[in-house]
Amino acid sequence: MSEDFMLDTDDLKRRMDGAISSLKTEFASLRTGRGSASMLEPVMVEAYGQRTPINQVGTVNVPEPRMVTINVWDKSMVNAVEKAIRESGLGINPQLNGTIIMLPIPELNEERRRELSKVAGQYAEHARVSIRNVRRDGMDQIKKGKADGLSEDDQKIWEGEVQDMTNAYIKQIDDALENKQAEIMQV
Repeated sequence: MSEDFMLDTDDLKRRMDGAISSLKTEFASLRTGRGSASMLEPVMVEAYGQRTPINQVGTVNVPEPRMVTINVWDKSMVNAVEKAIRESGLGINPQLNGTIIMLPIPELNEERRRELSKVAGQYAEHARVSIRNVRRDGMDQIKKGKADGLSEDDQKIWEGEVQDMTNAYIKQIDDALENKQAEIMQV
């Protein structure tokens, strides 16, 4: 390989790991009939003049599998938190009990499971696109290296390495999607 050309594979891996991490966070927000604190992560509350994550205005607990509770620290924020949950599209009807908001997790029907499965597929496709964008950046760096004197053999070696890395990350996404869809469809 050419001594002067060095592809930053660590940077490519870090960016691909970021896409996988983001996908896992999105998958965690999809509810599967069981309560989890992570399902509330994407919900933002209008608090003190700005949009704030729910876990910064109260304590989120999962006392039992089909129940999530939020103990809101500031009494004046209870209605704002309840409104944010209702408008979030989670399909959960909050129940107030003083400063505690209880979220009973309803059973998922077959149609809702299919919808959630499609949403998981969309999240996975976004992650695949992110991985492919990182691959394209790597390939562009290799082309630039070729213009700077990288030999054709070395170019093929680097391109193969970037493609192998891309294939491995796409497989991780496909496996994660398969697991999430199985979890969603499980009754």
